Amino acid sequence: MNLDQLVNDLCQMEEKKTVAVAEATNVETLKAIKEGVERDLAAFKLFGNMELIREAADEIELDLEQERITLHHATSVENAVEKAVMSVSEERSDVLMKGNVATKIVLKAVLKKNSGLRNGRILSHVALFEIPNRDGLLFLTDAGMNIAPDLEEKVQIIQNSVDVAHRLGYDNPKVAPLAAVEIVNPAMQASVDAAVLSQMQKRGQISGCTVDGPLAFDNAISLESKQEKNINSDVAGSADILVCPYIEVGNTLYKSFTYFANARVAGIISGAKAPIVLTSRADTAESKIYSLAFALTSS
Repeated sequence: MNLDQLVNDLCQMEEKKTVAVAEATNVETLKAIKEGVERDLAAFKLFGNMELIREAADEIELDLEQERITLHHATSVENAVEKAVMSVSEERSDVLMKGNVATKIVLKAVLKKNSGLRNGRILSHVALFEIPNRDGLLFLTDAGMNIAPDLEEKVQIIQNSVDVAHRLGYDNPKVAPLAAVEIVNPAMQASVDAAVLSQMQKRGQISGCTVDGPLAFDNAISLESKQEKNINSDVAGSADILVCPYIEVGNTLYKSFTYFANARVAGIISGAKAPIVLTSRADTAESKIYSLAFALTSS
């Protein structure tokens, strides 16, 4: 599977899912929506000031009267976010997408006890990479939400990513908790946590996957490295999901994949009642479409 196939498979589905877009008042957000409609990915509910939405849509010649788009007026940015979140919470929409609004405002609404999208787990970022000259897709977590997760938070981060992988057809994804070395070193907390996570999976405290670590990056993804270091592991050399010990590791790998390896990427926030797409101005139009497809497939 590659990211284009993810998009194409979604286009072939007869029953279309719905994306609730919070504060859909800027051109960049509407460009992604326009392409999503043209490629028949989903239906879109646009929340925000209707006049501003129409002005931005006119700039890119987006027809707001078509069947796949509905407008929902909001009196403020916060009101637009609340309405979009409520649409997902009440299962009138399947995915939440951030528009022209600060991430902290979206997350504040998502985390509200009564009207938000909480389901008991922490929220975590799951990225899906298509890397040139590498067979298959690669999941990376967490590169954008949790700064220095403790052991219990890492359990939830793994489970979030495994649940997403299951929806993409991975029956038993191989999970590699990363560290600087592939042996337990008491002076390196990441290596200790990785070993504990592996044991927790073996005892059924983490389900639906195979976890083995600690693994350094090279022997997590390279069979040659695994063989050279004589590592006896079902995960080493063929990991599907890389679990980062700290956000700096995740952020650096994410940007290295995209800038040095020219990888294509999709990203969502998992751990809520429904996937969340937090688009950025820095994201390419291609990446936004991939992220939408990723979220819709994961919902």
